[in-house]
Amino acid sequence: MAPPLDATDRRLLSLLQANARAGTATLARQLGLARTTVVARMARLERSGVVAGYGVRLGARLDASTVRAWCSISVRPRTAPTVLGALQAMAEVEEVFAVSGAFDYLVFLRCASHEQLDTLLDRVGQLDGVHQTQTSIVLSRKIDRRSAGG
Repeated sequence: MAPPLDATDRRLLSLLQANARAGTATLARQLGLARTTVVARMARLERSGVVAGYGVRLGARLDASTVRAWCSISVRPRTAPTVLGALQAMAEVEEVFAVSGAFDYLVFLRCASHEQLDTLLDRVGQLDGVHQTQTSIVLSRKIDRRSAGG
């Protein structure tokens, strides 16, 4: 079980989400803490699994040149492992969430073109075990709390 997070932990996580490459000295100044305290907090958050890793968030330039979509998928009973394995093998699949409601999974897709998305959706719909899909193409992002400006 993850330890309870205090306000400083939440602020540290917010700063890291905005810039995972920020140095501990910079984070310490922003938090008003000693650098060693920040290092210790980060180590504790990593050990406890609150921080699973550090990565790259794609910029607006690449976002503008791609087609993004959310695809809801319902699967037949006992076919989820097969469907998830096939989705895992598709490079265009960025995230898969198990969800409640009429669909079993919500899948975030990123493609270079509408034609590539169309082909991908055909592949997803033909997977053994997929019962139904419903797709919404992302037109624009209105709020992004992950960015530095919040």
